[in-house]
Amino acid sequence: MLAKVGDTVQEEDQLMILESMKMEIPVLAPSAGKVIELLADEGDVVDEGAVVAVIQF
Repeated sequence: MLAKVGDTVQEEDQLMILESMKMEIPVLAPSAGKVIELLADEGDVVDEGAVVAVIQF
């Protein structure tokens, strides 16, 4: 996990990296703001399209 709760991020900053079938998929911030919640922990299984972080503008 790259971003932590409380971090300020810019649009397209890397928040975390998901792994699928040995491929790494970066999750980028859709906009600038402050990370207020991370909804996925290392090792969690997430579905495509799942919300994994909340950013306050």
